[in-house]
Amino acid sequence: MENLYKLGKYKETDRMCDLICDHYPMLLVMSRFGIPLGFGDKSIREVCAENGVDTDTFLAVVNLLREEGTKADTGNVSVESLISYLRNSHDYFLEFRLPAIRRKLIEAIDCRRSDVSFAVLRFFDEYAGEVRKHMQYEEETVFPYVESLLTGRTDPAYNIGIFRKRHDQVEARLSELKNILIKYYPAESSNELNGVLFDIFSCQRDLASHNYVEDHLFVPSIVRLERERGGRS
Repeated sequence: MENLYKLGKYKETDRMCDLICDHYPMLLVMSRFGIPLGFGDKSIREVCAENGVDTDTFLAVVNLLREEGTKADTGNVSVESLISYLRNSHDYFLEFRLPAIRRKLIEAIDCRRSDVSFAVLRFFDEYAGEVRKHMQYEEETVFPYVESLLTGRTDPAYNIGIFRKRHDQVEARLSELKNILIKYYPAESSNELNGVLFDIFSCQRDLASHNYVEDHLFVPSIVRLERERGGRS
């Protein structure tokens, strides 16, 4: 259920524990900003300050994800802090979340029983490869471009509009994997397979939220930065 008590956007004076207890997916946001648990009753501003996190950027991500469909305010967003958040998100998906799902998938399916099992695992590996390629492009091309822009160097051969046009939704193909498992895989132990499916559903939503932050907060922030530097979008 949605939070019944907190209306409107979270502010820096709200308690961090209230944010997390009301909206547990924000645990992932907090983690990707490098904020550990154990903050007691401290406010969002206090917790961010103690961990060297830009409060305005943290709140921009939190409120954007809580109120999808609303326009993000990029005026006070720290681009450096946002890039750090996105890089940590990439590490989470590539080094933790996707490998963990693969391990659980191997445990849930019997690769000795049919070609369907091999097809499922191959499909997942191909998908994980697509996600890695998608995120490597950002790490190797987009983020270095933005970091150069922050130092005042523009690139006449590149702008954030190029990224925006080619930014595909990498979470979409997970729907195909879910359909294969739900419709065609007769598992003997439903608990294990249902557990994997639950993780896949959750990962798909998390990837969609990640892309949403990139499309509706990161890209507009870089468009604004390019205009300030006299570039183009």
